[in-house]
Amino acid sequence: MEQHILFDYATLRVIWWALLGVLLTAFAIMDGFDLGVASVLPLVAHSDTERRIALNVVGPVWEGNQVWLVVGGGVVFAAWPLLYAMSFSGFYLAMMLLLVTLILRPICFKYRSQVPDARWRNTWDLLLFACGVIAALVFGVAVGNVIVGVPFTFDADVMRPVYQGSLLALFTPFPLLCGLLSVCMLAMHGSILLVWKTEGAVAQRARGAAMGCGLALIALFAIGGVWLAQGIDGYALTGHVQTQLASSPLGGSVTIAADAWLRNYTRWPLAWLAPVLGLTGAALAVLFVRSGKAAAAFLCSAASIAGIIWTFGLSLFPFLLPSSSDPNMSLTVWNASSSATSLWIMLIATVVLLPIVLAYTTWVYRVMRGKVTQQSIQDEHAY
Repeated sequence: MEQHILFDYATLRVIWWALLGVLLTAFAIMDGFDLGVASVLPLVAHSDTERRIALNVVGPVWEGNQVWLVVGGGVVFAAWPLLYAMSFSGFYLAMMLLLVTLILRPICFKYRSQVPDARWRNTWDLLLFACGVIAALVFGVAVGNVIVGVPFTFDADVMRPVYQGSLLALFTPFPLLCGLLSVCMLAMHGSILLVWKTEGAVAQRARGAAMGCGLALIALFAIGGVWLAQGIDGYALTGHVQTQLASSPLGGSVTIAADAWLRNYTRWPLAWLAPVLGLTGAALAVLFVRSGKAAAAFLCSAASIAGIIWTFGLSLFPFLLPSSSDPNMSLTVWNASSSATSLWIMLIATVVLLPIVLAYTTWVYRVMRGKVTQQSIQDEHAY
């Protein structure tokens, strides 16, 4: 068993589980409003000028926001290699669909205003809208599939992950509900940003979109919670759990139980703060945006996103990817991580580098503060 000065192996694993949650939350909040603006673009911007105003709200910052997704993927690869191997091979076609949308999005930003032709620009705007909706939907569907379980096993001889499903099998009712929840969540977030950063007709239409998406988010999140409690079996570890041994998905003991995903809320009552934050954050965002307090609404929207993601993580802990084909091969915090030495070295690097990234991001947003107006997009560097 590997020991380090400050943390033992089990503690390092929990720290990296929490860091993964923080990075996913940062991505959903930061890059989420980019996808959200794209998702509501046809609703809030009707003329070419209005679309340019909306696009220039996120155009200067979307590349930096997407860094959080890259960092999150890197953490999965380095800290949770078995999870990376299974998810990126089993969800290959879904990942390719997501990758196409993420590749097309910058092309849409860069090329839509290069030709002064209405059909040219409308085509790129339509593609940007589709990229925003599809990406948000795929992210939510992926979360839904993790909750219901993914059909996979591991080859015992070479530890090769074997996915036993198909692309269409991912789009079942509960994952689709999670996908719609994701679309509404990011659309609300992006709409509130437009209310905050624009004025006139764009801001007015964005206010209506934010309120509608926020109410839909509350309804879908509540329906999902009831559905999870009443109709979806969860996974639970049984017997004595070894938290200090080297990672291996073989030899685990997992049972399926109707209330398994709710047990952590009984063990740790403070975990209820996560779903409460998800619901109240969205409700307050709707109220604040309605009363014209866009900055407060944006903060509440970000809090709602954090609450929803933390609800997902806390419900599943210690599971990372449950297996519906062979529950005993489910990936957990205790059997899917890198070695203690690797986790320790990466933790030191994170402590040094993450504050630098945060400081630079804060400086960028300070430089880009202020509203985007018709006059401001006359600049030659505007999209």
